[in-house]
Amino acid sequence: MAFRYSRASDEDEGSVDMTPMLDIVFIMLIFFIVTASFVKESGMDVNRPPAATAELKERGNILVAITAGDDIWVDKRQVDPRALRANIERLHAENPQGTVVIQADEASTNGLLVKVMDAARLAGVTDVAIAATPE
Repeated sequence: MAFRYSRASDEDEGSVDMTPMLDIVFIMLIFFIVTASFVKESGMDVNRPPAATAELKERGNILVAITAGDDIWVDKRQVDPRALRANIERLHAENPQGTVVIQADEASTNGLLVKVMDAARLAGVTDVAIAATPE
């Protein structure tokens, strides 16, 4: 029986199998995506007024922001006041246990805040809260 000795090519000597490393990277990526906490934002930063009786609300799934210039933002996009009720109804249908949290700026008008509260209640949401910063 004759054995032949074949010399490996230069490509085989210097190659490293990347499959196990890529598997580990993808597993870590999936782990970080699953364990990350996702924070819902209304789309605008507002200066909320301070209140002595402010409480932490755990379930604020539908966030509505009213800016100082009386613009309404829902789900990171500006919404016309006439279309606000339809947007809240759509978001409430996606999550029926969700509450509406209104983040009104200190400089916004009171009339617009009342209109937003009315739109939320007409959309069928019974739990409507106004966001404030604790003193």
